[in-house]
Amino acid sequence: MAKHSTAPLVSIQKRWPLIILVCIALSTAIAFFIGASFNSCSSRDYVENNDLNTPIHSFYSEKEEENPLNFMKSKLVLMVSHELSLSGGPLLLMELAFLLRAVGTRVVWITNQKPTERDKVIYSLEHRMRDRGVEVLPAKDQEAVDTALKADLVILNTAVAGKWLDAVLKENVPRVLPKVLWWIHEMRGHYFKLEYVKHLPFVAGAMIDSHITAEYWKNRTHERLGIKMPDTYVVHLGNSKDLMEVAEDIVARRVLREHIRESLGVRNDDLLFAIINSVSRGKGQDLFLKAFYEALQISQERKLKVPPMHAVVVGSDMGAQTKFETELRNFVADKKIHESVHFVNKTLNVAPYLASIDVLVQNSQARGECFGRITIEAMAFQIPVLGTAAGGTTEIVVNGTTGWLHPAGKEGVTPLAENIVQLASNVEMRKSMGRKGYNRVKEMFLEHHMSYRISLVLNEVLQKAKREAQ
Repeated sequence: MAKHSTAPLVSIQKRWPLIILVCIALSTAIAFFIGASFNSCSSRDYVENNDLNTPIHSFYSEKEEENPLNFMKSKLVLMVSHELSLSGGPLLLMELAFLLRAVGTRVVWITNQKPTERDKVIYSLEHRMRDRGVEVLPAKDQEAVDTALKADLVILNTAVAGKWLDAVLKENVPRVLPKVLWWIHEMRGHYFKLEYVKHLPFVAGAMIDSHITAEYWKNRTHERLGIKMPDTYVVHLGNSKDLMEVAEDIVARRVLREHIRESLGVRNDDLLFAIINSVSRGKGQDLFLKAFYEALQISQERKLKVPPMHAVVVGSDMGAQTKFETELRNFVADKKIHESVHFVNKTLNVAPYLASIDVLVQNSQARGECFGRITIEAMAFQIPVLGTAAGGTTEIVVNGTTGWLHPAGKEGVTPLAENIVQLASNVEMRKSMGRKGYNRVKEMFLEHHMSYRISLVLNEVLQKAKREAQ
């Protein structure tokens, strides 16, 4: 059986307690949570009026000490998430809730779908929100309706959250739609159902994480559903200050690297290629392991002198192993590479793993990730990225500069294997790509960049809602 580890942080050397506290506190990592050369989008950070080819705003870095969200002070914002889990959408909405709370916004949270039995993850995340001043309400009582009616802004998170409108607001839906901002993260076709998004044309705006996804939604809603997208804003995400502090702390990175590698049973000079996503077929762990096995074969056949290579799959669920994960483990056993493959349980805190690995593989399939936050998090740690040439990854990774892109699907297995071998064989290339990726993050993908972009959207949506109310 392949190795697995939960790599608890509490065993790190006692002389580093502050480092451990910082790392455990990180809640912004969204790991499980979303061809050829890169086409820069830095000249158009958001678009509107459905014209995805017209630049609306050129972004220039503002002073970090001037919070662009200050105008949200004393506003009431209702956030509606379809679920509360360790997946990307809910965690992103939580992060926005905390950013707004920091400037004095009153934030109310509703989770539309909850299991009937108590869930440890939901309990933990709700507790965290309450600690930060976010009010958590039941999804379907009168208080939820009253809050929606008096809120300055309602943010629906993900397409599926649209089911909450008719189910709860009922006859009040038309009164709320003019102040709804719909934050969409989905790329897969089964989300394009009228029962989810029939109200989409009538909301104040839609916010989407990448230009490719926005274009896809524009075309798909028109062709499949016969509806028109509202004013659409593209907002690239950014890394939190907490994560950047760890990424830029050489001592913290070294301690975490040593600890995680020790827990995995690998040496300091071994090469770790990691995929950090929820374990599912759409995230491509199966094709990654096939490419990794092929890379091992190539290095042997070519008699390459490379350090021992390991594949790390972060995002398992040891308590409820799925059929897909069983397939992964069976593949590892069949190919007899269990000494080189490690399965790690899902976690909110990916910083220790980013500190410990050498290359990130972002192998999301089909249309790829809407954005893929883990990609910019890895780049912050000066890690090169091997990603599929699909979705938002193509707006982050500069092919041949900060990493390499390969095709999605089975045809991408051999190119990914070759890219693995190429990076394994060239330490200077890994370092150069890592440095350039870090510089790209500093230029485009920090928390204050994201806050500024979102502030433009929120301000415009609020102005629309105000005009509609007059």
